[in-house]
Amino acid sequence: MSTFRIKRFLAKKQKQNRPIPQWIRMKTGNKIRYNSKRRHWRRTKLGL
Repeated sequence: MSTFRIKRFLAKKQKQNRPIPQWIRMKTGNKIRYNSKRRHWRRTKLGL
């Protein structure tokens, strides 16, 4: 596998791993409180 593909994959995962914006909480009327797909680097591994 090329290193660029791995790097791109890791970059995507890094971007996904963030809290939800506050305005989305306002928009949904606080139904979505947090990002359930958050990943911790030590607890959950990516299976790479």
